[in-house]
Amino acid sequence: MTTAAPTTAPAAAPTDQSLAVNVAVIYYSATGHVTDIAREIAETAEKAGAEVRLRKVAELAPQSAIDANPVWARHAAETATVPVATPDDLLWADAVLFGSPTRFGNVSAQLKQFLDSLGPAWSQGLLADKVYGGFTSTASEHGGQESTLLALTASFHHFGGIVVAPGYTHPDKFTDGNPYGTAHWSGGKGARPVDDTTRNAARAQAERVVRFARAVKNA
Repeated sequence: MTTAAPTTAPAAAPTDQSLAVNVAVIYYSATGHVTDIAREIAETAEKAGAEVRLRKVAELAPQSAIDANPVWARHAAETATVPVATPDDLLWADAVLFGSPTRFGNVSAQLKQFLDSLGPAWSQGLLADKVYGGFTSTASEHGGQESTLLALTASFHHFGGIVVAPGYTHPDKFTDGNPYGTAHWSGGKGARPVDDTTRNAARAQAERVVRFARAVKNA
């Protein structure tokens, strides 16, 4: 998983390099729950033989708002070295997983701004034929998790992408109960850390995305 220069060599690669796939995990997280899911997905994809870029999108909130929330400020400091996503990360990738907290049942402004910046790549057809998936976290139970993941899916359709949902294809997805992606309930004021249920669901999703990306790339 690369968190510095995009040219970092993969930590693990399959023996047959024709099966190598590139996975971009691109997310926004204010207080860290989506970051934790993103890292779980990135680490699992890497273990499955993919080269991975873990990228956060640019922050839009003013520094005064961040500083007013100690948890937000701490997380911003802890993730300061995570590279900021660019359209090139999508062009490089065979599969892309997007993560966002829920904002009134939709994606965050920060991730939406990044999606809006992809117009030039989209107009050239450069986002098509890649595998896509999504993940999210909410402060309230359920709290718009499914609508946020479905909102992300709408963009994937516009890209001409191949949506690979986890569905109920793994025992851990029956426990997690979300067929659209990975989702976590963080509780009031983020009191519930990302738990084993969410991590297991994230691993199942990542493995499935890598498997389908490899199949599509080498068809």
